[in-house]
Amino acid sequence: MKVATSQIAKDADQAQAGGLRAPGLLWRLFKEQVKRPFYAVYQRRLTAKVRSWTLPHHIGIIMDGNRRYARQSGHLDVNAGHVRGAEKLLEVMRWCYEFDIPVVTVWGLSLDNFNRDASEVKGLLDLFETKFRELVHHEDVHHYQVKIRYIGSRERLPEGLQKAILAAEEATAHYHRFVLNIALAYNGREEITEAFRNYLLDQIGQGRAFEDVTKNLDCTVIEPYLYTAGLPEPDLIIRTSGEVRLGGFLMWQSAYSEYYFCNTYWPMFRKIDFLRALRSYSQRQCRMGK
Repeated sequence: MKVATSQIAKDADQAQAGGLRAPGLLWRLFKEQVKRPFYAVYQRRLTAKVRSWTLPHHIGIIMDGNRRYARQSGHLDVNAGHVRGAEKLLEVMRWCYEFDIPVVTVWGLSLDNFNRDASEVKGLLDLFETKFRELVHHEDVHHYQVKIRYIGSRERLPEGLQKAILAAEEATAHYHRFVLNIALAYNGREEITEAFRNYLLDQIGQGRAFEDVTKNLDCTVIEPYLYTAGLPEPDLIIRTSGEVRLGGFLMWQSAYSEYYFCNTYWPMFRKIDFLRALRSYSQRQCRMGK
């Protein structure tokens, strides 16, 4: 709670210093201060119980609400919300290390997001390049032995960002304790289409007749061509900001996933929200159709 509350205070000060009105933000700050002692007790209770829960091995996160957070914080530039969102990811990853959740997949940029205002898209791409370069030498990444993996249409990204992604992947390729998949220029339909295309091209390239290829076509032969090949499917998918949809995130892999939708904007996502998601997952029972 200290991190979230102090950041709200900082943003409120910045908004006022800039002559901006953010009454909603100030009201949330007041409520946070009032609730803070109670949340601290509640968070400690949940943390004490978490080891007795059934925890997911792979969590997918749709990091939504950065722009709305920025607007409600009084920022004229929505990219301020994206910067806070990037900082929040590092914080959430520390919670995953704490509870030994080995695989996390986060969605940072969809193919549809390229249709946004050009200045926002450029700001996002520049931010991603900066953050990927930071991951190359980031203390947490190397201390916790985190393998960084990119998923998405790499060729649609600027050359500088592609090089930054490659540098982070190469610097962490030998790690296996934790995996962080970062989805940029990603869309689930595109992933499935590309997987089928590559499978067919491989089979035809090996000289196999089209009739034989289609006869042997099933789910198992396609999975190695997905971006997440070799990883477990997500057990739990979290979406922040109150939106109740997947929007094309891991469409193939999420067939048996549990979903948790949180009203909090991503930059304000708290540890108590994360613990509630884990508790909700532990209370459910996936029967895989049985």
